[in-house]
Amino acid sequence: MEQASPVPVDVADVTVLVDTFVDVLLASTEPARRAPLAYEWSEQDQLRAEHGFALLLAVQRGGKTQSILYDAGLGRDTAVHNMDVLEIRPTDLRAVVLSHGHADHHTGLEGMFRRLGRPGMPLVLHPDAWRDRRIVFPTGTEIHMPPPSRADLAAEGVEVVEERGPSLLLEGTVLVSGQTERVTDFEKGFPFQDARTDDGWEPDPWIWDDQSVIVNVRGKGLVVLSSCSHSGAINVLRNAQRVTGVTKIHAFVGGLHLTGGLFEPIIPQTITELVAIGP
Repeated sequence: MEQASPVPVDVADVTVLVDTFVDVLLASTEPARRAPLAYEWSEQDQLRAEHGFALLLAVQRGGKTQSILYDAGLGRDTAVHNMDVLEIRPTDLRAVVLSHGHADHHTGLEGMFRRLGRPGMPLVLHPDAWRDRRIVFPTGTEIHMPPPSRADLAAEGVEVVEERGPSLLLEGTVLVSGQTERVTDFEKGFPFQDARTDDGWEPDPWIWDDQSVIVNVRGKGLVVLSSCSHSGAINVLRNAQRVTGVTKIHAFVGGLHLTGGLFEPIIPQTITELVAIGP
């Protein structure tokens, strides 16, 4: 396995731009800060929730702050809208990372790149993110999971960077994991998924394009960002430890994809392993 150790940072700040749930009445807690509720809140635009995901990661080192976007949600303007509500102006945004090729993580890319208006912005993804996929549920229901549009990205002047292995961004402070090694015997990917080939559909349960983002906060340890954790939450964290050579996990932020009859049976074992890792 390739190794790549990120340069330690002084501060890592994560802003949730798109999630499946929003509660405007929820108070801030340590260490989570939530958007303040204005007196005339009903007359203002509010945050939107959807079946999608996007994070903004800002790192600070030596007084210099830089940021990346990790996914862009499902709606074409949800992430942009929520940035406006939060009054975020990503002037220090240097790159975008796509966790994997599912539509609820990439459909908002075009609107985001158009808003940024910066030709040449790097988009880091795994080559398998281009696979055309479908999900076939046990009920027989099928849903299409189209990949990102190469044409739309090219039209916005995006610099696509395809990497299977780990790669470093922001002067070596942010690590994109690349393909995640699978070592557990209970995390088995997404068995309902197929991918299109020249010969038709074939099983594609492992979602090899699933990748996390990792930073090493000085004096604290690794902060690991994951989107759906299709690799399995424990595989994601163990992979971060192996790739960086750092064993201490300070925080794990993102989604676990442990709902429904297929995944709920592995919740107890996942919790046991998480407690052992100790983020």
